[in-house]
Amino acid sequence: MKFILVAALLTGSPEMATPRQAHAVLAGQVQTGTLIISKGDCLAIKIYSASSYTHVAAVVVDEGTISVYDSTGGAGVRKQFLGEYLASQNDHTLYFFQPRRPFTEAQADRFEDHLAAQLGRPYAIRHHLTGERCEGLHCSEYVTDALISADLLRAQEPARVSPATLVEGIVRSGLYDEAQTIQLVPEPPVCPESAGWCARLWFATKLCTSDCYCKLRGWFCCK
Repeated sequence: MKFILVAALLTGSPEMATPRQAHAVLAGQVQTGTLIISKGDCLAIKIYSASSYTHVAAVVVDEGTISVYDSTGGAGVRKQFLGEYLASQNDHTLYFFQPRRPFTEAQADRFEDHLAAQLGRPYAIRHHLTGERCEGLHCSEYVTDALISADLLRAQEPARVSPATLVEGIVRSGLYDEAQTIQLVPEPPVCPESAGWCARLWFATKLCTSDCYCKLRGWFCCK
């Protein structure tokens, strides 16, 4: 499975993988400045941005530790390990954009410093329409600001940058290469072999109910 995934990532064709399988491959490929763009369920973001791209996160690699920074509804600006982030993305399609040139040490430091300085800020999206700044940050605004702080990008109104327009900007400018793509699938649940028919029925019912809840929550709560 690992070798199939590597080939798929190099050619840009999507490959299905669980978060654990994806982590095994991506841990050796991402670098400081890698951007993770999601196509998820959130209806609000799709309406606001007029695009199927729904989220963007930024990667920082420091002495082998891979951290992912993003701003999301319900959590605000946060930092997670790569494995945790992949697990949080459920069944989304993820696009990994790599910098065409590795960040210099100074660029990487400014990029990370900005991302870390915003941790704990709340999430907000309404100001995307006006372009005015507010206490909260949405995901693409957060990442755009980090790229600006590293002197890699220019944007007149970062608050109005959406995941889709950020992708357009970094690719057209030659700053980033085209995406590598992975379609996440949930880790397969395991029902205990010793379970009787009643326990197996309850296990299946619980899985179905949980899947429906998660799908609806993704549509309306962007989680």
